[in-house]
Amino acid sequence: MIKKEVGERLTSLLRAQPGMGVATQEQQGWALINEQVAIWSDAEAVHRGHATTAAEDAAISQAVFDLQFRAGRLQAHLDDDRVENIFINGYADVWLDFTDGQRVQVPPVADSDEELRELLRDLARRTTGQSERSLSTADPFLALRLADGSRLQAVIDVTPGTYVTIRRHSMRHADLSDLVRFGMLDTTVQSFLQACVAAEKNVMIVGGQAAGKTTLLRALLKEIDPDQRFATLETEYELFAHENGFHRQVVPMEARQSNGERVDGRSAGEITLMDLIYRALRMSLSRIVVGEVRGPEIVAMLQAMTNGQGGNLSTLHAIDPGVVFDRIAELYLLAQANMSEQLAYRQAANGLHFIVFVNSLDETRIGGHRHRFLSHVMEVTGIGEGGRPDTNMIFGPRPEWDEPRAVPLMHPRCINDLRRVGFDSDLLNSPRGTWPGALPLMIREAL
Repeated sequence: MIKKEVGERLTSLLRAQPGMGVATQEQQGWALINEQVAIWSDAEAVHRGHATTAAEDAAISQAVFDLQFRAGRLQAHLDDDRVENIFINGYADVWLDFTDGQRVQVPPVADSDEELRELLRDLARRTTGQSERSLSTADPFLALRLADGSRLQAVIDVTPGTYVTIRRHSMRHADLSDLVRFGMLDTTVQSFLQACVAAEKNVMIVGGQAAGKTTLLRALLKEIDPDQRFATLETEYELFAHENGFHRQVVPMEARQSNGERVDGRSAGEITLMDLIYRALRMSLSRIVVGEVRGPEIVAMLQAMTNGQGGNLSTLHAIDPGVVFDRIAELYLLAQANMSEQLAYRQAANGLHFIVFVNSLDETRIGGHRHRFLSHVMEVTGIGEGGRPDTNMIFGPRPEWDEPRAVPLMHPRCINDLRRVGFDSDLLNSPRGTWPGALPLMIREAL
């Protein structure tokens, strides 16, 4: 009732004062909420025979404010820096993934599926910087970037209830040193990757879902000179290079969904990653960074890598290092009917310098944690047998030592390029790298 009354009065205010800014709306909202909570508190005092406490009034006010201006009962989880992912499998089944690897079930964030859907519609209406997006039988999918940068994907009707996935960005400004501290890299791999960026090598980060590809890409961006001009191209902003307080010449570009209409065979208003890449090539950029290559934009991305001066970065979803070139070829063939596998292989061989694979192991189902670590670094050296790209395994696991993490195996052909930017090649002569210690036996056996 309090939310309804506040909402109606705030709507009246907005009609009377069009153009009211968000900060002013929230300020007016707090005033209306406090007024309505005071009325409610007086009524409760009569009903109970004693007054409500200040803590109760504050809790009610905060809850109403979150419902009106933020994410309702979801907001407490969005405000928790320890939460990495939020999964809602129908309104009554809510789970949190924490940054320490735990997965925990928590109370519902809505009392019914319809209440949950209304919350999602409210979020869609209030999402800034994006056009309003609906959630209905006609359009059962919803993708949003929330105010804190989290990515929300919801689906209804084709599922038994309302299903929601929210991916947080708890490590949105981590650098390579942070990833060493978290056990994702060792200092040898750190130095090698720093040199790859400084030497303007084209690097593709590959791994499975939620393996940490975007986290590693964000960290690599911190190795680019703060005054170097580059673009980040994404379906939804996840790299945040334009917000990290370090780079001064970032051109952030975000794809846009269509409004559902079709004009000349194309969805009206749609802007794809392919569109962004072609525009970025005309903007005098030193590098192009694609948050995730997942479709026909692979063609434009590899063309950018072969046409530009180097230093381009991207990520690609693949479950194993051995299938990377097949994934690239698959996306090429999906792009256009006249594309060929051989063309895809040739473009990959000519455009890529290094492929970095991030591995992950999820032990939450057996009471453990999730573990992420870099396991392979491959140098692309040209066309090999059968027309496939040839590679050197520069870093890789040593199963004979029960070591699944990336340790030095050989020097790359371009070692002189890396030496010129300060890389100490003697680091590659240490067969065990500089990992702080062996992974737990249970993890090594699982891998």
